[in-house]
Amino acid sequence: MELSLVQDTASLLKKEFENLPEKFFEKHDLVEALTPLIQEMLNRDFERFLQLCYRIDLGEEKLKNILHKSEPEKVGHDLADAIVDRQMLKIEIRRKYSQ
Repeated sequence: MELSLVQDTASLLKKEFENLPEKFFEKHDLVEALTPLIQEMLNRDFERFLQLCYRIDLGEEKLKNILHKSEPEKVGHDLADAIVDRQMLKIEIRRKYSQ
């Protein structure tokens, strides 16, 4: 995976998650760093998490699917993965149409 795509995605997510480091070299590392932050939001401020999902345009069906079908201990990881994928897609689309 392209290094700048991962780092651009991390920078985009840093706007939503202040505690997220900015330097990542692999998507997997970004997902792993994001997982506990999302898990904390799920446990402490679910409403704020839903607003975040709306802002990044995660998609209601995808969100419901993960919340209802993922194993309880994997929900945070699966949501982190979906959020990273969505942000990467946004960056790829912007790059494609800005050329």
